[in-house]
Amino acid sequence: MIVIDYQDRRPIYEQIVERFEKLILKGALEADSQMPSVRQMAAELSINPNTIQKAYAILEQEGYIYPVKGKGNFVNGNLVLRQRKKEACFQKLEECLTEGREFGITAEDCLKCLRRVYGEVDI
Repeated sequence: MIVIDYQDRRPIYEQIVERFEKLILKGALEADSQMPSVRQMAAELSINPNTIQKAYAILEQEGYIYPVKGKGNFVNGNLVLRQRKKEACFQKLEECLTEGREFGITAEDCLKCLRRVYGEVDI
């Protein structure tokens, strides 16, 4: 489920947060499904439980999971998360396109890139 890249310069807890965010947003972890326990994840990844706890705290702050006292953490099924992530992606895309235009990248160049990323579809 979660794989840690020890070559990555980012802290392990950030990698865990990112991987769970992607799993939740893609729907691989269904709404209201239980997250693995802190101990279970720590044992599975052979890392300190405090690292998992920190990642879960961040996921909770960002609204991806919610705690249930005595039961553990569960995936939040809020569609607002997906919308917020899409808006952030569009904002990054706009910034990138603006910067590319400043360096002479044409709309046709962008469309070629878009076709490469999404496959050969008519755009």
